Amino acid sequence: MINVLPTAPSAATNVASTLYDQHGRPLEYLRLAVTDRCNLRCFYCMPEEGIKYMPKHALLSYEEMLRLTSLLATLGVRKVRLTGGEPFVRRDLVPFMERLAQLPGIDDISLTTNGVLTAPHVPDLARLGVKAVNLSLDTLDRARFASITRRDELPRVMDTFYALLEAGIQVKINAVVMDGQNIDDLIPLADLSRALPVDVRFIEEMPFNGGSHEAGPASLPWNHVRIRQHLEEHFGALTPVAMAAGATASDYTIAGHLGRVGIIAAYSRTFCGTCNRLRLTAEGGIKTCLYDQGVLDVRALLRGGASDAEITTALSTAFRYRAANGFEAERQRPLHQLSFESMATIGG
Repeated sequence: MINVLPTAPSAATNVASTLYDQHGRPLEYLRLAVTDRCNLRCFYCMPEEGIKYMPKHALLSYEEMLRLTSLLATLGVRKVRLTGGEPFVRRDLVPFMERLAQLPGIDDISLTTNGVLTAPHVPDLARLGVKAVNLSLDTLDRARFASITRRDELPRVMDTFYALLEAGIQVKINAVVMDGQNIDDLIPLADLSRALPVDVRFIEEMPFNGGSHEAGPASLPWNHVRIRQHLEEHFGALTPVAMAAGATASDYTIAGHLGRVGIIAAYSRTFCGTCNRLRLTAEGGIKTCLYDQGVLDVRALLRGGASDAEITTALSTAFRYRAANGFEAERQRPLHQLSFESMATIGG
């Protein structure tokens, strides 16, 4: 059973409770998808023709997102990461972030972006105290970038990369490792950490491409073990860094490098035991695991006249049977949902 355990009130947050699932994991990190739309067409995320986007009225409004985030903050959520699709495709994102930053209890706002539209907004991100930006970047080669994303936008992404560094915002590069596609890019990407204070994280490819995918990490040619071996063949032994609570990346230092490299076993799912994340899709679905089919339609509650107390109760009830890990969550999906959604629909 899920428990709301009282703790000493925090002067910084003035929130006096933390939500735990039935496995003893705190639920304190919300990944909030503000849109399902994206201006790239990465082949591992969606078909070339794109996906069927939700009509505008089906997406949560900013006011609905703020209300729900405020309620989650009373339950112990402290950190919010804005995702998409691509967050900056949605209009008026910065004013929304300004309001989000004022919510009691929320003390850490970060962002995941593909960087195409982000550079002009970097001063606003710094002003709002955004602590970190995850920048999706699978290659430094312009031709391969265009092939992977089906868009020739690498120069604009790199403009964002350097603007973030200049603004003093922590940059974490997210690179999906794809057999036969960008293996030659792993070393050049990792080498960015030599002279720059960046984390370069390599992510196992996942099945969220809007179609079916062979099940089981054994079928993955480039899993976390092979990625580490590949890096060590070039750089020598990687030195592990102690993982922070709830972290998904296994981080390493490389001798002589200012930054770090990391490996995220997203398909092997080695970090589920400490997962502290919730996801809110752009259309108002709560997911307690990337691999589940959704556990609660909060849009229906928000638009059906439910009170704050009723929504809070529904959230707590939905969290009561959270899957122990991604494999269990996948097994619980209905047969008709064995083909996975696009990551743009879920929220990256």
